Amino acid sequence: MQNLVQHPIINRYSELKIFAGRSSMHLAEKIANSYGCLLGSITINMFSDGEMQPVINESVRGAYVFFVQSTPAPAENLMELLLMIDAAKRASAGYITAVMPYFGYARQDRKDKPRVPISAKLVAELIQAAGANRVMTMDFHADQIQGFFDVPVDHLQSEAVFIPHLAEMELSNVIFASPDVGGVKRARAYAKHFHTDLVICDKYREKANEVAGMTVIGNVQNANVILVDDLVDTAGTLCRAAEVLMEKGAKSVKALCTHPILSGKAYETVEKSLLQQLIVCDTLPLHPEKFCTKSKVLSAAELFATAIRNTHENKSISKLFIAD
Repeated sequence: MQNLVQHPIINRYSELKIFAGRSSMHLAEKIANSYGCLLGSITINMFSDGEMQPVINESVRGAYVFFVQSTPAPAENLMELLLMIDAAKRASAGYITAVMPYFGYARQDRKDKPRVPISAKLVAELIQAAGANRVMTMDFHADQIQGFFDVPVDHLQSEAVFIPHLAEMELSNVIFASPDVGGVKRARAYAKHFHTDLVICDKYREKANEVAGMTVIGNVQNANVILVDDLVDTAGTLCRAAEVLMEKGAKSVKALCTHPILSGKAYETVEKSLLQQLIVCDTLPLHPEKFCTKSKVLSAAELFATAIRNTHENKSISKLFIAD
């Protein structure tokens, strides 16, 4: 029987410090502001060959340290997080939490064909090996990824951000939809909260990032449909789903996606699609040189700040997982 990693016992009054990696500076500043503190000082030195060397510019001895860093491509973002954690560990930080708003490589959570890695498991092991005592994230691609870690994982849910916004919109005749079979659980949580129906878009692929076909399971006639997904990458699935739903008689189609990866021509694809609006969280920054009039960004900063505060003060954060 595998033993869980033993964690140091930290006094809740130990000094708390929040540091930001470069991929999440936009969100970390809002988290620190919501928490009521300043970001810690850290410098990333770059060598001419591309190597990086994080330097923590203040003492973290005995401190409760939080590193905010999403890990989208390129892999340097993950490497930067690992090196920051190692630097804090070697500087005698009391307790280290990796705050990963977006956990990269989460889609590779199983062997779906021969001779491929389970990359999400490897990333989990790397984070632990670097010295993280805890991981805080939002909306894993698959909930069972929590089991890849032998340290505590705080898995926050974007429902706590999206549901209050949807309540303010006061839409009528709403139906929630999952763009694929794998996302039914997420969409059902919204349908249950708002006491509405659920439909499923059953898709199949012939290769990655390309939808070959899609059918709708359920009735969407004259309904305002809201698609629910954990991330939007090329946006091909969402836009195809919007097209099929409109063909089936939907009045409008909006989408909720936690992580706006938006790679390739995704911005252009969304702009030209039948999607009325794409609502995302700021777990990843939108491209500064690209613009989509249909996108709306909601901040997860307050949710993360509250989770950080409760963790530091040894209080429960279970009430943060799902919106009331």
